[in-house]
Amino acid sequence: MSLLIKNGRIITAEHDYIADVFVEKDTITLIGKDLSMQADTVLDAKGKYVIPGGIDVHTHLDMPFGGTTSSDDFETGTRAAAFGGTTTIVDFATQAKGTRMRDALDIWWKKAEGKATIDYGFHMIVTDLPDAHMEDMTELVREGISSFKLFMAYPNVLLVDDATIFKAMRHTASTGALVCMHAENGNVIDVAVQKALAEGKRAPIYHALTRATTAEGEAVNRSIALAEMAGAPVYIVHLSSNDALEKITEARDRGIPAFAETCPQYLFLSLDDMGKPGFEDAKLVFTPPLREKWNQEKLWGGLRRNALQIVSTDHCPFCFHEQKELGIGDFTKIPNGGPGIEHRMQLIHDGGVNEKRITLNRWIELTSTTPAKMFGMFPKKGTIAVGSDADIVLWDPEKEFTISAHTHHMRVDYSMFEGKKVKGNVDTVISRGEIIVKDNEFHGKAGRGNYLKRSTYGAAWW
Repeated sequence: MSLLIKNGRIITAEHDYIADVFVEKDTITLIGKDLSMQADTVLDAKGKYVIPGGIDVHTHLDMPFGGTTSSDDFETGTRAAAFGGTTTIVDFATQAKGTRMRDALDIWWKKAEGKATIDYGFHMIVTDLPDAHMEDMTELVREGISSFKLFMAYPNVLLVDDATIFKAMRHTASTGALVCMHAENGNVIDVAVQKALAEGKRAPIYHALTRATTAEGEAVNRSIALAEMAGAPVYIVHLSSNDALEKITEARDRGIPAFAETCPQYLFLSLDDMGKPGFEDAKLVFTPPLREKWNQEKLWGGLRRNALQIVSTDHCPFCFHEQKELGIGDFTKIPNGGPGIEHRMQLIHDGGVNEKRITLNRWIELTSTTPAKMFGMFPKKGTIAVGSDADIVLWDPEKEFTISAHTHHMRVDYSMFEGKKVKGNVDTVISRGEIIVKDNEFHGKAGRGNYLKRSTYGAAWW
């Protein structure tokens, strides 16, 4: 099959120009002005942007947590991602304590196979790393699992000690893989949580109020120090506060390869959005929690000046009814996470580009190109170029819509951004040369997504 996209404004991380794009099978084979070859399908993109498909490198589909499982599986979650202009995700396989990483990978492959509608890769969450398992990390890198996540949070569940983190970082320094850190001082937070419970402070908002920004900043600083000692880069996931941002900025100013992402919830929501009556605040319980509103512009500044390199979602949805409600009367039992995979591209375009906080090119860099480069997928993914996968989104910058649980495609009964009006939305989504979304209708199918064997950290550019 062949596809010709005419008259579009091509936006990449580096370029902005008018041209046509010709696709054969699953690959972009020609870009030029006034192309006239025959094609099975011709799309007129006049008045629209032609952009590389979004890449979300932080999702949790079909993930067990807190006595339940995230409500989107690999079919519903990837379909919702496609509706929002995301054509690639990297999800997290979780090693259970006392098991091998290989066991976890096999479990997550089975979760995704036959269900994913877009291409996908995996990070590996490491919870147990005796010396006998070090070779597992090397083997996984050979199989395209080139990034490993470790936690400083969630004692007795996911938290690992500094020695384990250092061992993992030292090993990845030799293999070229990348360690991703959930950086919060979980042991200190646990003391604050137990004190709140003893004082009868059990409402959802206390999830946020017991997790100080200094606990995040301290852990980010410690992660960077461990990485520096190990001679390895480090990537901080879901950075939420200025305290943490300052630590990243200081390290980068010293030439340390420290990188970080933030998420839409930290750019558009704050503690001001909590304090609702009853149990409603449980919808906004995720980790790290919401911060004071002034942190938002600091994070936007970090995105603008490249102190922060990526915007991901940390999509980990739990329905308000039956799932979030597990924590009625005890905020520690509320499953942590929120739905976001569908609206990342729209939110960052509207709040970033339309509000003149970032440029069009930076929008693409944050949501597609840098994720592809940092996590071993570039230039196959993350750009519009000859030889790249035909993961292409036709974007209508004038299209207005209102985000709502009544219209979204995520399998969850609420939206974190309910009622928010945005300008700019998907017109057509193409995944490896196949139109999978057009006119707000889904044309893909479960199982068409391919597993991505990713190369090592920064193989494309660092």
